[in-house]
Amino acid sequence: MTIYDDEIFKMACDQFLVIADYLSIDKNDRERLIYPKRAIAVTLPVHMDDGSTKTFQGYRVQHHLTLGPTKGGTRFAPNLSMGETAALAMWMSWKCALANLPYGGAKGGVACDPSKLSRNELEAVSHRYMQEMISFVGPHTDVMGPDMGTNEQVMAWFMDTYSVYHGYAVNEIVTGKPVAIGGTEGRRESTGRGVVYLVERAMDILKMDPEKCTAIVQGFGNVGSVAALSLAYKSGVKVIGISDAYAAIYNPKGIDVQAAEQHVLKKGNLRAFSQGEHVDPNEFLTLPCDILVPAAVDRVITSKNAGQLKCRILAEAANGPTTPEADLLLEKRWDELFVIPDILCNAGGVIVSYFEWVQGLQAFLWSETEVTDKLFRILEHSFAQVIRRAKSHKIAHRTAAMAIGVERVLRAKKMRGLFP
Repeated sequence: MTIYDDEIFKMACDQFLVIADYLSIDKNDRERLIYPKRAIAVTLPVHMDDGSTKTFQGYRVQHHLTLGPTKGGTRFAPNLSMGETAALAMWMSWKCALANLPYGGAKGGVACDPSKLSRNELEAVSHRYMQEMISFVGPHTDVMGPDMGTNEQVMAWFMDTYSVYHGYAVNEIVTGKPVAIGGTEGRRESTGRGVVYLVERAMDILKMDPEKCTAIVQGFGNVGSVAALSLAYKSGVKVIGISDAYAAIYNPKGIDVQAAEQHVLKKGNLRAFSQGEHVDPNEFLTLPCDILVPAAVDRVITSKNAGQLKCRILAEAANGPTTPEADLLLEKRWDELFVIPDILCNAGGVIVSYFEWVQGLQAFLWSETEVTDKLFRILEHSFAQVIRRAKSHKIAHRTAAMAIGVERVLRAKKMRGLFP
């Protein structure tokens, strides 16, 4: 038993152990690579609008600081736990190492439902969380960013809290903040754009004509909506399915993604969007398509539905969407299903966050065109490495991607040594 006991953390550990066996990592090094360097849990008392005081639980996990400061999002979600936070931090470590960024992985957040908080209450939770984190984070220790349930505004409140404490503006403490206070052009769209860039690269390899392809996108939040829009209006792919927490919509003739985006901006969700058939969310992922993009939550592709996927490309825009049991089934289908693993597929966000951090440290700005060009260059390098490793070693894409990341972290730890 550890403080990280959780199904998601167990899943992350199981994935690591597969890589550890493949790389023949010494048993003395395995726990050092698995368990986080630091973790903190805090209690956040907040004055609510009705005059009551409510307490929320907050977490922050720094997986390793071997290569530089840790980097990771901050999630506001009702069921957030220390174990889930640690799993996400571990995945972020391999993701940053795969992209060759000078970061270790981190993750944090508050167990709350932001949709049930007023703006004043959300601001109070945000300020209080960062206040509790001040002695634990910093531009050279741990740099926060947005994640599920948070956005540019929350990052602005984080920056304000940290800056007020220090007496001057410290915009490099967070990434994903508004451009007006030091954010980077294109950061909000970066993850979704990265997903689509890699899908296009996969289509090139498979010699698929985008204009003859169809796509289903699970999750219509920041990542999923941008990915769906880019697939439809940049790549020319017909988007035939979109979903969120309230509805799963399928239309084999195609969905007007821009109309769906406008509907969500007005109504808040897809529940009343009528441009297609509302289908069972449990069957949504198994509907026939060429490109499947799970961009919602973890563990949606399991041993129960992995064998029923009817796509050619599986682009994992979410963190941990595929369980280890499902992976075993997908590996048997390697000749018919091209997997773009999560630590590669959704790396666009942390790559552009790195750019934002560098710009903050140097007080130097790049245009959105420059940012996007640099993003695609790094993604191309990582993608090529994964494909080359997978082909030469005859291993799954996930194994190749994680092996590259784990190897870099292990090599750095060995070079730095261990205190006696």
